[in-house]
Amino acid sequence: MAPGRAKNRKPPANADWCVADILAWLEENGSAENRAGMARFGINTGKAFGVGNTALRPFARSLGRNHERARELWETGWREARVLALFTDVPRMLDVNQARTMVADFDSWEIVDHAADLFVDAGHLDELVPELAEDEREFARRTAFAMIAWAAVHLKTRDDADFLRYLTLIEAHARDPRNFVRKAVNWALRQIGKRSMKLHGPALALAETLAASDDKTARWIGRDAVRELSDPGRIAKIGKRRT
Repeated sequence: MAPGRAKNRKPPANADWCVADILAWLEENGSAENRAGMARFGINTGKAFGVGNTALRPFARSLGRNHERARELWETGWREARVLALFTDVPRMLDVNQARTMVADFDSWEIVDHAADLFVDAGHLDELVPELAEDEREFARRTAFAMIAWAAVHLKTRDDADFLRYLTLIEAHARDPRNFVRKAVNWALRQIGKRSMKLHGPALALAETLAASDDKTARWIGRDAVRELSDPGRIAKIGKRRT
């Protein structure tokens, strides 16, 4: 892209929409059928319009990023408004204390996973992961491991050594039987193991240790990770990606 070209880019089509406009659009485009489908996937639909992410993502792009509007959307409590808040916030403007306040509102794995992406992009990985991993709230703890999983894939310039220390957290919480925690712990372990060959060995070793555990949850996490990290095709892809 030529220097200065981005300055001439057209603003998003709906950049001037306020929260009331957005809520009206969500109400118009929601459906009971979509709400029922979301509920089947474990998404909290207690306060939802029933607009799927396939519609929310392009709508978010049409709105553009706006930190203050994202905060207002979050405070409405509506599921779709909160997803849009996470899609359209300005990461560099989201401070760690606001992130902590948002965690207190988490009521769905879906919201957690989108928020985890935002928190990593906002630069809060190192501060929030250890803190949230020790938090006894199910969705708070899930956030820590969802952040690790996202970071392992997307923070490509981070030293692999930064992710080795997260294996200790994974081992420490691999016996948490709560569904949304155990799945996130497993997710984090697999993503670390797929990041590079340097990390693959330690991650696979931990997976094998967990697979041999006398704890049912740890065994499930370990066996599932071993299955993926031992796959020859997967190992070949990791070798091509990073050394």
